[in-house]
Amino acid sequence: MQPPAPFYELAGHFAVELPGARAVFTTRRGGGSGGPYGSLNLGFSTGDDPESAARNRATLLADVGAPPAAFMYQIHSAEVRVLVAPAQASERVRVDGQATAVTGIAPAALGADCLPIAIAGGGAVAVVHAGWRGLAGGVIAAGAQAVRQLVGDERLGAAIGPGAGPCCYEVGPEVHARFAAMEFARVGDNLDLKAIAAAQLERAGVAAVHDLGMCTICAPRLFFSHRRDAGVTGRQAGLAWLT
Repeated sequence: MQPPAPFYELAGHFAVELPGARAVFTTRRGGGSGGPYGSLNLGFSTGDDPESAARNRATLLADVGAPPAAFMYQIHSAEVRVLVAPAQASERVRVDGQATAVTGIAPAALGADCLPIAIAGGGAVAVVHAGWRGLAGGVIAAGAQAVRQLVGDERLGAAIGPGAGPCCYEVGPEVHARFAAMEFARVGDNLDLKAIAAAQLERAGVAAVHDLGMCTICAPRLFFSHRRDAGVTGRQAGLAWLT
């Protein structure tokens, strides 16, 4: 599947250049895991062999030329922390976004239907994890604010990675009610997470928003999907670092 411009393929994954940074959204290709986790499962808490997943994470960083990745223990919140030293890459804390103005570290988010989103500009970069709860809670605004707190009122760009698309993401009335003010986000009984994310990024003052436009649920050869695979699946990632 060819990505839309300005995204491009990088070592079997999808990359995009943002102001002063590069973001990469991974696929399930190129790893050593098997079964429902085949092959590039990056998750920490799946049923995959932990050593295989650890090797996959190391393989990914080498393949795309990224610095050490700082993953999170994601809790569907709007909490964003600032990374001030590369050594923090080994600290997996309970947040849903990370920002940094330090080179040599790559904020990263795992997902299997939720959106990984990168925000960058002015010498800082952030990655947030955004499912419907995070979107409703304000994780995107918190991510953009964290970048601006590091670099001031700079021109920002953002990239929305793969996630559950409006083609497949059916939700109940209680979830639709959380986004009732965004009529464009409702597609029948489905919810358009990507449209919500794009609108929230624009509201946060992000000047350029790029959407990979790929649905994790309906692309089983490319992506893991928690919903499609009834929870027995791996995790892909979105990561970004200063260039």
